Amino acid sequence: MTLDARFAAAMERLLAGHRPERLAVAVSGGGDSLALLGLACDWAEENHCRIHALTVDHGLRPEAGDEALLVAREAMRMGAQHDTLYWTGWDGKGNLQAAARDARYGLMREFCTREGIGAILLGHTQDDQAETVLMRLARGSGVDGLSAMPEGRFGRDDILRPVLAESRADLRVWLTRQGMRWFEDPTNDDPRYDRVRARRLLTQLAPFGIDASRLADTAASMARARVALLARARDLADRIVTDRQGLLIYDRAGLERTEEETRLRLVSHGLACLSGAPYKPRLASLSATLDRALEGQGGTLQGCRLIPSRDSLMMVREFKAVADLTAPADGQTLWDGRWRVLAPAHPVATIRALGEDGLAQWDRPATLPHAALLSWPGVWQGDTLLAVPGFWNDDAIRCEYAASAGFHAALKSH
Repeated sequence: MTLDARFAAAMERLLAGHRPERLAVAVSGGGDSLALLGLACDWAEENHCRIHALTVDHGLRPEAGDEALLVAREAMRMGAQHDTLYWTGWDGKGNLQAAARDARYGLMREFCTREGIGAILLGHTQDDQAETVLMRLARGSGVDGLSAMPEGRFGRDDILRPVLAESRADLRVWLTRQGMRWFEDPTNDDPRYDRVRARRLLTQLAPFGIDASRLADTAASMARARVALLARARDLADRIVTDRQGLLIYDRAGLERTEEETRLRLVSHGLACLSGAPYKPRLASLSATLDRALEGQGGTLQGCRLIPSRDSLMMVREFKAVADLTAPADGQTLWDGRWRVLAPAHPVATIRALGEDGLAQWDRPATLPHAALLSWPGVWQGDTLLAVPGFWNDDAIRCEYAASAGFHAALKSH
């Protein structure tokens, strides 16, 4: 089967019966993304779909502008629209590659939301998948991490990877046959980056039978295992986890009887729902914190607090993580990524954590420990507490808890 035919089959699988009128393609000017653009444009012509190429100029290399112009010319030649998006947010701190990646995805998603485009095609290849598996092995990742990058499904995901099963070399052969040229990003040879070191390590491992194809197969096996483990977690969650919108209550005996993999999965998911953190905590940290909590010591992790009692393990936001967060109680603005509150009779009211000052102004339920409510949102007029969502003076406010933070719904959507 030719590369074009394999691409068409991948698109059929990823679109799952949908026929979008428009799709975006992320194109950097490198070989993988330009090949993706060419394949997508050929496919789109036969499937009555318009392609919009997006290039992100991170402002980090002087030649990036020339690369964007090359992409614009190639896109025009292939019949695609093109836009260059600009990132100006690098402050010189933290992990540059991670910050650039997050910014790139953010800019493209914002563009697609404005333009009504339902998905972005990315040029990740089998080689990228293998490198990701190697890097996650080095970090001690479990099943979820080793399942690496998903292909995606239109309507469920906004990122699709139709060349994930293709090799980097095959894409470049196809480009050469098309008479197309591409840029090589100099950072692809910079050994300061983990991915570059993983790429070089792959060449050394190939004589042992550990190559890109074998590691991609491993990722596929882990992805299948992940589906089974998620099904087990969902089934158990219905029986041992109560979500009180901001307060998660695990049945302690049920959690202790559960096999470790599922137990860790349920607690990790709870941390993600409450904190909104995009990444899971390190396995070693998660395991150690949970063990201490089940021994009755409690603990904090990823901006959340675990509070054990005889029958339950409560999970709430850690007060320190939200102590300085304030949002208007206007019914629109999210506080801590989870709560929207409207106080109709108090147009300048704000939402902030209760803390000790808030707890002193109302009688908390005797069934909940003091520590569980310190980080709970309160509706304030200056220093006066007006209401506590879900507990006190609810008639004076209207509140909404973000669906993305709901434990059971979010677990079922994975």
